[in-house]
Amino acid sequence: MNMQHASIQFLGHSSFQITTPEGHVILIDPWFTGNPALPANFVIPAKVDLILVSHGHSDHLDAKLAEVIRSRSPKVIASPIVRWYLLEQGIPDYVFEPMNAGGTLNILDVKITMTNAFHFSQINLPGGKIGYTHAANGFIVWMSDDISVYYSGDTSVFGDMELIGEIYEPDIAILPIGDRFTMGPLEAAFATRLLKVKHVIPCHYGTMPSLTGTPERFKALTADIECLQIHLLQPGEVLDTAAIKLHHR
Repeated sequence: MNMQHASIQFLGHSSFQITTPEGHVILIDPWFTGNPALPANFVIPAKVDLILVSHGHSDHLDAKLAEVIRSRSPKVIASPIVRWYLLEQGIPDYVFEPMNAGGTLNILDVKITMTNAFHFSQINLPGGKIGYTHAANGFIVWMSDDISVYYSGDTSVFGDMELIGEIYEPDIAILPIGDRFTMGPLEAAFATRLLKVKHVIPCHYGTMPSLTGTPERFKALTADIECLQIHLLQPGEVLDTAAIKLHHR
């Protein structure tokens, strides 16, 4: 087993950067253009190995993502509809690792599982039009240090989160708590119980006035869950998974 460990950096809103034990850089739902929560000193890494895109809303699929892909040459995993959109933007097919909900693949010393999410989505097009309607997805990222991360993406709470917990046993869940467009604190508290996770990173809150869910409310609603650790990362802050391994189940 690799003796190094992974790190998870919060890039604001719902964007994350995972650095694997082998040093591979994974971006999840990168939103760099117009993200008010993006750290002021953030620079897109010169080395990006893998990009995961949960759905095509503009706060998860950056408007300049195609430029990032062309300049960094990462592999990309996205839903088939988002993949088709990016292909039509001129991104070559070899960049993509096609998959769909329920599937798992091995890539860059990690395993990626694509999960369901319940969230209607589309891609905003020039001229105020929309297209490429699709369902959102989540991801499980399994790393060589035996840490697994469940990134739910934008979603409501749903009963099959219990299955996700039973099948994949994620160590860390990244869950939205902002309400209105996703789960709020109440639903995220239920999701935490269904998943049976002991580490949660809340996201998708406070970025704009309409996202009224708060981490304080989420903490209050989960205060009875034994040994639960809620990691309230500030934009730019890094969670070192070595601490998670000390409490690994």
